[in-house]
Amino acid sequence: MPHKRRATSKRVFINNIDSYSSRNIAKFLSKVVLRVMDEEEEQEEEGEEVHHNHAFQMVGTVSNLSDEPPPHILEEYCHPKKEELLSNLMECQVIIYNISQDADQVEEASWAVKALHDQKEHFTSLKIFILISTVMTWAASIPLDPEDPELPFTDEIFYCRRAHPNFKKHIDLEKIVVKAGKSNREIFSTYVVASGLQYGMGEGIFHFFFKESWLGEASEISIYGHGKNNIPTIHVTDLASVVQNVIEYQPRPYYLLAVDLSHNTLEQLVKVIATALGPAKTVNRPFEDIYLNQELTLMEIDSLQVNLRMEAVNVENLLSVYWHCEGGLVENVDLVVEEYRLSRGLLPLRVCLLGPPAVGKTTLSLQICKHYKLHHITVRDTIYKAMAELEGIVKNPDPDAEEVAAEAQELLNSLNESIDSEDVSEEQLKMLRDKMTSNQCKNQGYVLDAFPSTYKQAEDLFEEFVLVLDATDSFLTDRVINLPEETVQDLGYEPEKFLSRLAIYRDNTQEEKSVLNYFEELDISTVLLEATNGEEPATSLLMHKIFTTLGPPRTYSPSPQEVEEENRRIAEERLKKEAEERAVEEQKEEEETRIRAARWEEWTQRSEASRMLEELHLDILTKQMRSYLMKNVMPTLGKGLIECCRIQPAEPLDFLAEFLFRNNPHDHPPCGEDSSENCGFPALFD
Repeated sequence: MPHKRRATSKRVFINNIDSYSSRNIAKFLSKVVLRVMDEEEEQEEEGEEVHHNHAFQMVGTVSNLSDEPPPHILEEYCHPKKEELLSNLMECQVIIYNISQDADQVEEASWAVKALHDQKEHFTSLKIFILISTVMTWAASIPLDPEDPELPFTDEIFYCRRAHPNFKKHIDLEKIVVKAGKSNREIFSTYVVASGLQYGMGEGIFHFFFKESWLGEASEISIYGHGKNNIPTIHVTDLASVVQNVIEYQPRPYYLLAVDLSHNTLEQLVKVIATALGPAKTVNRPFEDIYLNQELTLMEIDSLQVNLRMEAVNVENLLSVYWHCEGGLVENVDLVVEEYRLSRGLLPLRVCLLGPPAVGKTTLSLQICKHYKLHHITVRDTIYKAMAELEGIVKNPDPDAEEVAAEAQELLNSLNESIDSEDVSEEQLKMLRDKMTSNQCKNQGYVLDAFPSTYKQAEDLFEEFVLVLDATDSFLTDRVINLPEETVQDLGYEPEKFLSRLAIYRDNTQEEKSVLNYFEELDISTVLLEATNGEEPATSLLMHKIFTTLGPPRTYSPSPQEVEEENRRIAEERLKKEAEERAVEEQKEEEETRIRAARWEEWTQRSEASRMLEELHLDILTKQMRSYLMKNVMPTLGKGLIECCRIQPAEPLDFLAEFLFRNNPHDHPPCGEDSSENCGFPALFD
């Protein structure tokens, strides 16, 4: 048996391992496996063995430490000091610095290659330094042939390249890296890989166009400038494959272009993205408008202006790259769109909500759509919208397409005939399918309200969740009775129609081949929900059950602008609520003040009347007393005082008392008990 040799895994460092480009390169390299091969190549086919050992152990720097490193990362370092970073680099056989997306890493990469070059005498084995740069270091290059603008640049003439003014530091670093590897390539080998604009696996620079198309909020996707500039591109997986080949084959040229075979313009790229994901319409805007876009960095804005035709000659001739998207983004747009959805978790949420009439399906559907940002689909709305579009075609026919107008009229007539039917016609079903397969519904998903109603109709659907909202017949009947007359007319809930529809629904659910049976055959579990009267907390419990079943939203997290707008909206609502509460409180205080004033006025009036009565009573009493005093007391008292003044006794009071006693005009004994009548003194307290 031929002798076998085992390849050893390499420790690979890559900077910014949590960024879009470096993360995907690290993931790709971490999946590469080692093989145990025959020592002699001619005997490989006889006894090759594959050992699933990782060829590369990935380590790198991150902007923020995670609780647990991703499974494809062995170690991660967060903002290490230079001494610590150099120590980590010395432990690695391959050092990759990616500056294709982050200009802030240029300075660190320059320091790293110089520090490693200074330490090369201490290397115990070959170290490979790979700088992933950008084609923007070619952006200002003079055309090779002014008469032939189609003639591409190749990496064989890299020494003629000229950088974009904002990428001077990048090209200076490229020169430093190339020079550092020339002294002793057996100990320290360096490479520069000039990458085209990267796409795929969730998107980087083109993410804005993917996101705008996916959201579907704009009727047209913007193309900034004329869009005729050729943009060199490469799928990020293909870039990772180029890096892998450089590590494994160590080609002699130290400068390589990494671009695919496409020569697509910005206009072609945006149009194909808009068609695959969005409204399929684009609009050219002045390039200056791009600076108003807060989602694009200045580096990305500069890159979108590049106009280069390039060919990766060294990659094609010297490496064995297994291309993922060699033809470019336009040619592989369906694959790239699927990667975009999977990488970002933007999978459509398809929900079917069933139930008897008047159970509240539409209200519940709209609440689900609002929470998950889904599209609400009903047969009625879909048909009416289609009919409106057909009427527009009929009223404004294209002179060059008379057949289209005739077909539209024929279809419109057919829809008008079947619009009031309880059954769904083939034309209506086709329109419903077209709606569900539109880009918007394929992107975010939808809630299909009150459809399908039969087993056959369900066969044309591919739902993910089925919710059944139900209630007793008496509950539904009471709800319809309490609806406004106008609503009853609009929804067709007249007594006879409603009871007929309710009976049809109950019969359909009891059939052997019902809608629910169809979904059960597909292992799509149905969630039974009990209708509520719309009051808390029953409604909250119902929505909680639905949200738990459907899981978290599958859409973008709010952008900083959206968060700011939401915070502003919440603040405005809070201020409005506070103002309303303050107004209510002020009104309450005014009412209390008015009541207090009224009570005070009433009490004052009552007090005044009481005081006047008391004064009148006192006046009557004092009048009697004055009369008595003047008649019976004052004459004798006056005489006594005069006599006292004349005699001037030593004890005036005793003298006056004795005088009054002796000269009492009434010749009767002193007043005793129950003698008020004899005294002639008024009964003051009667």
